[in-house]
Amino acid sequence: MSKSRALLIAATAVLACAAFSVHAAETVFTASLDGAQNLPEPVKTPASGLVEMRLSADGKSLQYKVTVEKITNVNAADLHLGSASQNGPLVAKLWPKSGGAAKKGEFSGTLVEGTLDGGDLIGPLGGSPLADLVEQLREGSVYVNLHTSDGMNPPESGPGDHRQGEIRGQLK
Repeated sequence: MSKSRALLIAATAVLACAAFSVHAAETVFTASLDGAQNLPEPVKTPASGLVEMRLSADGKSLQYKVTVEKITNVNAADLHLGSASQNGPLVAKLWPKSGGAAKKGEFSGTLVEGTLDGGDLIGPLGGSPLADLVEQLREGSVYVNLHTSDGMNPPESGPGDHRQGEIRGQLK
């Protein structure tokens, strides 16, 4: 075998491995959020959103970004276990964290960007490795729910006051 042919084979192998590594590092889960997906009843709201979660190459962290349009009085963004047809337990807080405050009035834009690891898991996944959440994500058993509150009673009085959740989406 010629030296140039051996170099070509080696270079091809290196590029193939690099392409595989990049592909493996690009595990992305997304969810479109809207009121129609809310349970037990859909919520009529102008609010919508998008969540993107990227798994790190080593599988030990998830980078996330939550963007929203026309949501009013948003006070929480959470991850829950459950299928698209059921509500389930809270397993991670995306926002607010560390003393963050609710956003009063209408808001559009990036609500939060951050990183989750196993130490952020709570509820039935508390104390578990991040791999347990990733397994649930791969199965389609995790949803994002954004909650709103106008701070006055009665609750659930309209857009901007859905304490059980105003917009929701299943991560896939």
